[in-house]
Order: sequence, then C-alpha cells, then structure tokens
Amino acid sequence: MTTFLRDTTTLFTREITPALREPVGLLFSMGQPLLFLFLFGSLLDGAMGSSWQWFVPGILVMMCLMAPMSSGYLMLVELLGGSMERLMVTPLSRTAMLVGRTMKEMAVLLCQAVLIILLALPLGFRLYPAGVLGGLAMLIVLGVGLGALSFVLAIKSAPSGNLFYVVTQVVLFPVLLLSGVLLPVETGPAWLRVIGQINPISYIVEAQRALFAGDLTNLSILYGTAATCLIAAIGLWLGNRAMRRGV
Repeated sequence: MTTFLRDTTTLFTREITPALREPVGLLFSMGQPLLFLFLFGSLLDGAMGSSWQWFVPGILVMMCLMAPMSSGYLMLVELLGGSMERLMVTPLSRTAMLVGRTMKEMAVLLCQAVLIILLALPLGFRLYPAGVLGGLAMLIVLGVGLGALSFVLAIKSAPSGNLFYVVTQVVLFPVLLLSGVLLPVETGPAWLRVIGQINPISYIVEAQRALFAGDLTNLSILYGTAATCLIAAIGLWLGNRAMRRGV
C-alpha cells in the first residue's frame, strides 16, 4: 500500500506541476461553466424554485465529466508522442498511473468548484457544508472512474486518435444533456424521461442536488452513490486491464 501511495504521489506531482506553473490557464478553462452558470441560472431564476440550488450542482457534474476527458486527451498526446512508452517501462504501479493522473484533474476540479460556489453565494445559493463536502467527495470518486475510462479510450484510439474524438463528441454531450444537468428532463416527453432513467449520470445529478440542498436523507443519494461506485469500479478495472496489456 505504501508503494501504491508513493507511486500515486509521483504521478500526481508529475501531472500537477505544469498546471501550477500556469495558474491562469485554470481560470480560462472555467469559461464555459461560468457562462452556463450565469446565463442559464439567471434565466431559470424564479421559473423553478431555487434555481441556484438546482443549477450549481449540475454545473459541477458537468465539470466533472469534462475534466477526465482532458486527462485522457493528455495521455493520447503522450501516446502519439512516444513519452508514454518510456513511462511504461518504469516500475510504477499501473493503478497508480491511472489514479495519480486523474487525481490531478480532481484537484483542479475542487479548486474550480470552490470558486463556482463562492461566486454563486451572492446570487442566492445557500451553503450546506455537510452536503457540499459529501457532494464533492462523490464527484472525486466519479472523476477517478471516468478518468480511467478516458485512459482506456485513449489507448484504444492510438495511433490515429480518431476514435477518442468521435466518442467524446458523439457520446459525452448526449449523456450530459440527457442527465438533466442544464434543463429538467422531468418536463420533457415520455421517451426523453425513459432515456434519463437509464442514464447513470442522471442519478448522480439528483444525488448532488439533494446533497447541496442539505437533504441528507433523500433516497436519491443512495442511488447516486451506487452509480458513482459502479462507474469507478468499472473504470479502474478496465483501465488496469488496458494498462497491463500495454500501449
């Protein structure tokens, strides 16, 4: 276990150092979430209860879906450039390679999430500390699983990389929109609600909204936690399998 933690820390340090050297880039990467937050949140304000309590968790889930894809893209760049092959011949744990890389994205996400929450407070967002901490913990676990899946996609996409771009564009955005992140799926047609019910991200979004509203006994939190753990388990299993088979 000590070796795993050491290897994870090594990979985390390797990945986070370039970001720390250019902190301004972290702010620019928040452009789209902030745009959605202020435009959609303002439009929904008054139209559906407390729009900020509903919308802020959705924005954080959206950011959590996007961040692991960035991690997978960076791995794809290393695969195409050949630097990943040099890393694979080291004695570093393959699981640590997955977790360390993804934790870097989650560290960035946490910083951005705190900033989003602070910006939403003057607009009417109410802070429930216990629920916020639980929600952020769930997003970290989800991000690790999604990050591992993005690594699998990057490995399968080499050497052309075309598969990575196609899947992220064709699959990611429909999953995001059909999870009810930006607009409530419940008010849509029946076929849309059915798709929403089989989308695991929908359960995570509902759990996040319950947590951020301070409703810690809501049953949706149990469903969201189960969906999060399932995605994380599948992602780590497939990621380890792909890494051990070689790139």
